[in-house]
Amino acid sequence: MGSAALILLLICGVAFSVGGMLVSKLVAKSSKNKVKDEPYECGVPTTGTSWIQFNVGYYIFALIFLVFDVELVFMYPWAVALKKVGGIGLVEIVIFMFILFLGLLYAWRKGALKWM
Repeated sequence: MGSAALILLLICGVAFSVGGMLVSKLVAKSSKNKVKDEPYECGVPTTGTSWIQFNVGYYIFALIFLVFDVELVFMYPWAVALKKVGGIGLVEIVIFMFILFLGLLYAWRKGALKWM
């Protein structure tokens, strides 16, 4: 049942996705014009080229957020299984949090947390 169920799930997923797109093409009215083909950004007409350089600080800020978001993903199962893992699990999570705190301290000292 293992591989057959997986193959069936894959086929159903592809059929559901393709079916939705086909029904949308058949049912929805479509009209093409110049205004619909323009990129939309918050209702403000675009000016100039879209190939501009962003400050690398935005990417660093996003990566730091991602690291701490993943930290929470790891902490939830730990909190659920805290009674089973005992004292060793507590020591491991303290070490894990300390390493992340050192990373936060490093980023703070380098000025990565200052919003532009």
